[in-house]
Amino acid sequence: MAKLIKEINAEDYKNEVLAQPRAVVDFYSTECPPCEALAAKYEALSEIYGEDIPFLKIFRQGNRELATNLDIIGSPTVIFYENGKIVGDRLTGGIKRSDLMRNLDALLTENEKASNHAKIQKYETGTDVIVLGGGPAGLTAGIYLTQAHVKTILVDTALPGGYVSTTHLVSNYPGFIEPQQGFMLSHYMSEQAKANGVEFRVAVEVNDVDLENKTVTIDGVETIKAKKIVIATGSRPKPLGLPGEKEYGGNGISYCATCDAKYFQDKEVVVIGGGNSAIEEALFISKFVKKLTIVHQFDNFQANKVAQEKLKSLDNVEILLEHEPREFKKYGTMDMGVVVEDLKSGERKELKTNGIFVFVGFLPNIEVFGETLGVDQWGYLTTNDEMETSIDGVYAVGDVKTKAYRQITTAVADGTIAAIAISKNM
Repeated sequence: MAKLIKEINAEDYKNEVLAQPRAVVDFYSTECPPCEALAAKYEALSEIYGEDIPFLKIFRQGNRELATNLDIIGSPTVIFYENGKIVGDRLTGGIKRSDLMRNLDALLTENEKASNHAKIQKYETGTDVIVLGGGPAGLTAGIYLTQAHVKTILVDTALPGGYVSTTHLVSNYPGFIEPQQGFMLSHYMSEQAKANGVEFRVAVEVNDVDLENKTVTIDGVETIKAKKIVIATGSRPKPLGLPGEKEYGGNGISYCATCDAKYFQDKEVVVIGGGNSAIEEALFISKFVKKLTIVHQFDNFQANKVAQEKLKSLDNVEILLEHEPREFKKYGTMDMGVVVEDLKSGERKELKTNGIFVFVGFLPNIEVFGETLGVDQWGYLTTNDEMETSIDGVYAVGDVKTKAYRQITTAVADGTIAAIAISKNM
């Protein structure tokens, strides 16, 4: 622990926190990947701000009563104090350096803020390979690279795991007889990568990526320079682009069943889509809701037959085929409407519901790279058989690249191929 960080317990809380003009406290847990991701940032910022603001840590598991009284339900949780009162943002989960700095700056005078910012020093780190993205493809590439003694740093704007970490159950990943929770499968992969020597820079902000010169700048302070780069930035849920979608996203419209289904216990929801993700997520949502209506534009689902039949057998599921949504409406808390059109008759009607889930495909996360890379007609990165892109020494793996099938197994296969190709040429 850095010299300007002090570990305290519940007995010290009154004097060390509440009695001070200002303080910041990290409530952490053991065996907690987000806590580990925060630790390096917290330590670095203590060296900058620590003379003006006490940096404290409290072991949450050993001080449960205090944590409960403060309504701390996740680790890590960082709380800022001024004159004994909680101020600013309560930060939890994958905490970014910029969010910490913004709240720390709010505790300072302008002169103190300027003085502390003057202490910030930019630096450069060298490595053999940078892997951009911590989903199954990126983690697999990291595992294979480090096992081949290729120094690898993995960079992700979120925590490791990728989109699969939000998936309820994964039932077809080899090696597991029983379906695995998505977040646990992600955890196994990230812990394996860490054990093999992959260095992590996660929950960071990527400020600049120079693919030609193989550099990546993160958090405004660290520039990582490599010999090769593996792009594994994955994809994100595709929006429909309909009236009301942007306004009510996260406030009635969701793209993540694992995140939000639990809030619709005994309620009614509408699911838009008919592919694998839509049907599998609808199955999960159906466990919570009183009624689920699934709206699909074609006369048949495109999902795997087993999942389809299971969904069709449920008593609380209604299926509306050959219909498309045209507009989303909101009338109040958990009081939504979606206007759908019958594609055969052209007739429109409004479905009243408590919430709406959209699962209509994905878009590749490539904006940070500008227009420097070759893409297909849908915007996915094109590669050769060894996963190399149109730029020498830059590889693309997983859901960000052109491929016929986007599955966890195909993602890890891409990561394997790229890593072996790189290892043979280092």
